[in-house]
Amino acid sequence: MNARAGRIALENPVIIGRHLTSPAPMGPGKPSLAGFAMHLLYPSDPFDPKRPDEQYLDEYQAILAAGLSASLFSFEDFESGNFRARPALEGGTPVLYRGWMLTPEGYRELVEHLQRLGAVAFTSVADYRDCHHLPQWYPRLARFTCETRVLAADANFTQALADLHWPGYFIKDYVKSLNTGSGSLVHTPADIAPLIERMRQYRGQIEGGVCVRRREDYLDDTERRYFVLNGQAYGASGEVPALVHECAALIDSRFFSVDVVLRADGVLRLVEVGDGQVSDRKEWPARRFAAMLAGAL
Repeated sequence: MNARAGRIALENPVIIGRHLTSPAPMGPGKPSLAGFAMHLLYPSDPFDPKRPDEQYLDEYQAILAAGLSASLFSFEDFESGNFRARPALEGGTPVLYRGWMLTPEGYRELVEHLQRLGAVAFTSVADYRDCHHLPQWYPRLARFTCETRVLAADANFTQALADLHWPGYFIKDYVKSLNTGSGSLVHTPADIAPLIERMRQYRGQIEGGVCVRRREDYLDDTERRYFVLNGQAYGASGEVPALVHECAALIDSRFFSVDVVLRADGVLRLVEVGDGQVSDRKEWPARRFAAMLAGAL
């Protein structure tokens, strides 16, 4: 991953000022997968290649119960450059990965393995990156989320952010924040570099660069996760806010997650977007998640 020097120039967001009640269209040039049944791909247990990893066991069972098919693969073998799906994948099958987070480069390797077997990745490499990395989706959704600046991991944060006087600074790399120790919220730009060093110590690397986000006060226990599949937004309870429909219209990916939360003033705000393949279900029951993928909702 190449860290960019200085602030990344962010294009002006394109906003559709309407609420959608129908699925958003897929972008031009996307191959149609109509007529093909979706096939799921899960990491196997490290000690039993015929069993899904414990993290995904209930979801895997729900997927099969919903009438979908699934294969397992050794994530450890994949990291070593070897890939084998059990059962084997059929040619032309659209494959939806559900597993551990991958860098865009790692996801590209997975897609290439699928292609060599004649299968088709449900989510393209470009769409994975556009949902997985904050600087990719932020320009389109900036009005819905907290103000953000993107810097290189080795930037002079005090100098680069001298024009800001925010009430606090929430720090993450292109993908994740720090959930251990004192967390990712700091009070001044001078506190950012030490936090970045702690992130390196805990996680081993910084993916992409650093996203500096303006602190907003949110109400406890109001964050919810929604999934968008083929342009249609779904919620764990069945209800989907207008904000999520607007996000669904602005992101051109077949499958992604949208997290929203209530701000202290009662305004619903976007927390983040993520690629659906590597997004936890959070409050979603496994059976409902499987029903969504099976087209039964």
